[in-house]
Amino acid sequence: MAEAPSDRFQQIRRRLFWPGGLSARLLVLTVVFAALGGAMAIPPAMAAYEQQWLLDRVRAAELASLAPEVAPDRVVSEQLKTQLLEGAGVEIVAVSIDGVRSLVFAANRPARAPYVVDLRPRATGVALLAPFQTLLGDGGRVRVVAEPRFRKEADFIEFVAGDAELKRALASYLWRLVAIVAGVSALAGFVVYFALNLFLVRPVRRITFAMERFRADPEDPAAHIQLSGRRDEIGRAEAELDRMQADLRTALQSRARLAALGEAVAKINHDLKNMLTSAQLASERLAASKDPTVSQALPRLERALDRAVKLAADVLVYGKTNEAAPEPQVVKLSQALREAAAEARVPGPGVTFVSKVAAADQVSADPDQLHRILVNLLRNARQAIEHQDGRKGAGRIEVSLETAGGSSLIRVSDDGPGVPERIRERLFQPFAGSGRPDSTGLGLAIARELAQGHGGDLTLSVTGEEGTVFELRLPGAPRARPRVRRSRRDA
Repeated sequence: MAEAPSDRFQQIRRRLFWPGGLSARLLVLTVVFAALGGAMAIPPAMAAYEQQWLLDRVRAAELASLAPEVAPDRVVSEQLKTQLLEGAGVEIVAVSIDGVRSLVFAANRPARAPYVVDLRPRATGVALLAPFQTLLGDGGRVRVVAEPRFRKEADFIEFVAGDAELKRALASYLWRLVAIVAGVSALAGFVVYFALNLFLVRPVRRITFAMERFRADPEDPAAHIQLSGRRDEIGRAEAELDRMQADLRTALQSRARLAALGEAVAKINHDLKNMLTSAQLASERLAASKDPTVSQALPRLERALDRAVKLAADVLVYGKTNEAAPEPQVVKLSQALREAAAEARVPGPGVTFVSKVAAADQVSADPDQLHRILVNLLRNARQAIEHQDGRKGAGRIEVSLETAGGSSLIRVSDDGPGVPERIRERLFQPFAGSGRPDSTGLGLAIARELAQGHGGDLTLSVTGEEGTVFELRLPGAPRARPRVRRSRRDA
């Protein structure tokens, strides 16, 4: 059972939206890119948070280091020292003055050396990696070095403390950042998605539906694209699609009319050809009549019948939907020329024929189609010479062969009057490329179609008062076998 068009369009709509449609891909990409943009902000934020957290401890330790200077006899009791270290959240405080490092406060000495975090000016990469080194490390203790704020005479101040609290603070801050980035990314992604979907995806989807419906039924009025009036690329695409649909509808209507007309003409032409053949038989019987009036009018009747039969045959040949695909093979051009010249009645009265093709020269072509091409070219050349007004002396038709670039180039030249300028542009158009009233204009059109079917071409190379040259290019240039001269001993 055939699928209804509405069901098929619904499937197309679902496909465009999910899972492989443009809308779904746009949604995924916007969320991913927004998340990546937010993720790039996490390392700087983590670095700034860690630096501020450590600087707070540094300032507390620096203030604690001032206690001995204000205490009586510069001595701090153990109870006050413990309270100062616990209040600052550190274990050891040291100060460097004039290059001499002195220990201000110290609790129990750590069992293993702490890792160092230097808060003085440092490289950006080091600062960005420091929080993650703290989170992933297992040092247990951290030694922090920073520039002093209150002790102007000091070179730097440092402290040693456990990093467990710092790790907890960094981990908590990281999860908060991840949650914020995820929320902002999702929100931004959906906002961008809906904006792009509104301004880009929906118009593209509408154009796609119109194309699909037009392909399914060009006569369907619903397949006509509705112009939005936009001035951007979407609007231009809609306008071009609208013009293309109009042109295609016109072309399809013309094609349908021409197909019906062609079928009718073919039937009429077939019957006409049969009637003309009967008329030719009758004219042959009239040729036996001894009536002088009949004998005088008979040649004109025969010529008219010949032209009519030729016209009917050419129309039937051209009316075929497609020429058979050529079956190229190696052909001796000299032999093909002799057969074509005989059919084209070359040479004839007032026409000489010169072939500059060697007996061993070969070309790659379909023999039957090559014969038709050569017959058309030679017949046209002969008729051009015969219909030249005021001509003195015999005309000349010459054929030559040249190989260049892996192709065979056959030149057919004559010294006739040349192709009239008014028909040069439409020389190879059917029913339009002839300057004689007794010609259909199909010969060159058929010959060129056959040449192009081989992958070559037929072109008008030269034309003028001194004559005309047609060039037939055929792909492939078979090499002629060299003659082997037999020695006297072999003889």
